[in-house]
Amino acid sequence: MATPLPAGLTAGTYTIDPSHSTASFVVRHAGISKVRGTVAISAGTITVGEDLESSAVNVELDATSVSTGDENRDGHLKSADFWHAEERPTWSFASTGVSAGTDGHVVTGDLTINGVTQQVDLPVEFEGAAQDPFGNDRAGFESELEINRKDFDLTWNAALETGGFLVGDKVKIALDVSAIQN
Repeated sequence: MATPLPAGLTAGTYTIDPSHSTASFVVRHAGISKVRGTVAISAGTITVGEDLESSAVNVELDATSVSTGDENRDGHLKSADFWHAEERPTWSFASTGVSAGTDGHVVTGDLTINGVTQQVDLPVEFEGAAQDPFGNDRAGFESELEINRKDFDLTWNAALETGGFLVGDKVKIALDVSAIQN
C-alpha cells in the first residue's frame, strides 16, 4: 500500500542547497567531553515520488572540508589515521528505500565513509515547504542517527593512562537539509 506524501511536500526532483544545508557530528573525547564538527554537503538530489515509497535520496559529502574548530585536529582527521581524505575525498549516501516510520519517515540506504559502505536507517522529519524571496520552491528535512565509527574502518585511537581511549566509538550525526525543487 502506497503511503501518501507529507502535507505540503510535492512530487518532483529537488536539488540540495549546500549553502543552506549542514552535516554535523559529535564524538566523545577522552570520555569526558565532546568534539563537534561539520562536513560540507557538496551535492545531492531528493526525488519525491507520487508516494513515499517511490522517493529516493542521493547525497555527497566532502571529507576534505571537515571543520572542528582546531586546524591540527582537522588535519589529523583528514589523514590516513582516520579518513584518508586525499584518497577518499567523497562520502556518499544512496537510498534503497523510503517508508513511513513510527515518528516520521525512514530513509534506508547505503552510507559510504572512508571507502566502506554500510546500510543505515535515517529517521527523517519533513520540516515544511516554502517559497524563498527568489521564487524557489524549497523543502526542508532533518535527520539524526548514530553510527559506530569502527564499522567504517575508522579505528585509530590512543589509550589513556587513566583507562579508556581518546576517541569514542559512537558518532552522532545530524543533518539539516534545504532543497530547491527543479
